[in-house]
Amino acid sequence: MTAPTPTPTSTSTPTERPGPAILARGLRKSYGDATVLDGIDLTVPAGSVFALLGPNGAGKTTAVKILSTLIGADGGRASVGGHDLAAEPQAVRAAIGVTGQFSAVDGLITGEENMLLMADLHHLPRPEGRRISAELLERFDLVDAAKRPAVGYSGGMRRRLDLAMTLVGAPRILFLDEPTTGLDPRSRRRTWEIVRELVAGGVTVFLTTQYLEEADQLADRIAVLSGGRIAAEGSADELKRLVPGGHVRLRFTGPDAYRSGVLALPEAVRDDEGAALHVPYDGSQRALRLLLDRLDAAGIEADGLTVHTPDLDDVFFALTTGPARVPASTRTEETVR
Repeated sequence: MTAPTPTPTSTSTPTERPGPAILARGLRKSYGDATVLDGIDLTVPAGSVFALLGPNGAGKTTAVKILSTLIGADGGRASVGGHDLAAEPQAVRAAIGVTGQFSAVDGLITGEENMLLMADLHHLPRPEGRRISAELLERFDLVDAAKRPAVGYSGGMRRRLDLAMTLVGAPRILFLDEPTTGLDPRSRRRTWEIVRELVAGGVTVFLTTQYLEEADQLADRIAVLSGGRIAAEGSADELKRLVPGGHVRLRFTGPDAYRSGVLALPEAVRDDEGAALHVPYDGSQRALRLLLDRLDAAGIEADGLTVHTPDLDDVFFALTTGPARVPASTRTEETVR
């Protein structure tokens, strides 16, 4: 949920200082002998979606708890909304909203009462709290259910109410920790639409998720957490290019064209039965253009061309299984919004 603002009578959006919405350097956290975060770096530009992926127990929720001031780090430094996490925790809390893995909705009261409770926790004047609550209930398609006890809500409705409650304080930075776990596909896609609307309005979203399609759909930048470290970081397309297996499948009309293709492209994997070649491909436009130029120079015309690239599932398994990690030199250095 959004942390109540430190100024009891304030209804304005907390001011963010210039710079990245979230900046972390060398964050470390251990529980006994178990190192959960082993010096991770994060840079999240304002107004973007950043997704943190990793297997269960990788430290995703721990990172969210540290950055949202719920627990302290053992080492490193971080700022959120331009405010130092250690020196200005109240200012950080005033700028953020947090929707955790488990719903914070009180099932014994109505959806509207849950919203008004959050408005009271933010010390909003009663008319302002009612106005904001009504607007958010309408935005999240909860008006018809607003007068009913939340215990009777479906999982998707409870999740939408939870997110609506988080937005009562108008946070500019939103932490969503596995927000769609357990939701049906329709509810999940509705949540995606809401996230896109928030980002279009300038909100920064820090997302953890177990659904790789969700990260692919929403995130501008993705970091994969494995063994307490960032194994790789980049856009979805950049990460997919890190994993071998991408290829272009060329199909030929007849045996003569196929034999010519075999001679012109010796690196290709042959499919004699299908009269097709699988040419290794890194996913870049330049590589595809060079391949077509080679065919043109040899006077060969393919009957069909299909591009196959690894998906985020391939990336996830490649980067989070076994001891090997992608070398640091392959990581992109662009900022994460």
